[in-house]
Amino acid sequence: MANELYTRTNQKLYFATLALDAWRAAEAARVLNAQAQIQGARESALFHLYGALLGLCHEIAGFYRLPQAGAVEIGQLLNAEALAAVPSPELAELMELAQARQSWLGRLLAAYHGLFEPPREAKRNKVDPALELITAVNVGEPQAEAEVELATLLDWQQHIKQLAVRFRQGMSEW
Repeated sequence: MANELYTRTNQKLYFATLALDAWRAAEAARVLNAQAQIQGARESALFHLYGALLGLCHEIAGFYRLPQAGAVEIGQLLNAEALAAVPSPELAELMELAQARQSWLGRLLAAYHGLFEPPREAKRNKVDPALELITAVNVGEPQAEAEVELATLLDWQQHIKQLAVRFRQGMSEW
């Protein structure tokens, strides 16, 4: 039973819950390194939510005995070629959600891939050449465009849980 595909999905959802709980604890503690703890919890939760989604894709691929069942990235399962080889309503739904950039799944995938991008300097307008070349910067400023809020991650976690329950009910063999 421990080697069933659904156990990995459940495990990743649990780990995401632990990360989100750590985020709440860091906010409540108001310690000196709270921002670092929150950022660590955010990244951990994103990592585990992606893993839960990949685990759900593995469940679907295993049920339909897809050749991509051992995929290590969601993109290997949620593409037109994989869907054309063995049509699956569950993977088709996930692929449609993933391709819609404004959907919860599109935003989750974008946030996850954003974890691996290097920091970028904010674009600035051209300045007067008479001004100083070296300017002071505040390295403690958070990058607002890359950060995902706690409520958003909780919402994504609920979406994955609901999909897992619904897909498992539809794929159960009677």
